[in-house]
Amino acid sequence: MNWLLVAAGALVGAPLRYLTDRAVQARQGAAFPWGTLTVNVAGCLVLGVVTGAVAVGAASSHTQLFLGTGLCGALTTYSTFSYETLRLAEQGEGFSAAANAVGSVVAGLGAAFVGVALAEALWL
Repeated sequence: MNWLLVAAGALVGAPLRYLTDRAVQARQGAAFPWGTLTVNVAGCLVLGVVTGAVAVGAASSHTQLFLGTGLCGALTTYSTFSYETLRLAEQGEGFSAAANAVGSVVAGLGAAFVGVALAEALWL
């Protein structure tokens, strides 16, 4: 049963990642990977909310499997982040590569902390 929840979440998360990435990149029109940054930070925020909700007893482990492992696991993408950062560096965009690496980690961790705090504020 658990694997079905993960698969169902991934079934939603993967196309959502692709569509969001394409929509953001089409609007930005820049070489910087704004689409990947957007989905990764959004996924960190959602995962933070889900983790916080489970921690305070407001959500079940099934919710965590569906939203946290399935949806967020498919929505976020470490491999694309790594590839795009490497591509920026190879193209001589060292500052953009560093900004993407540092910005992604800082924004992702910040979003996760905000998500946990938001869940605690809502359900404690």
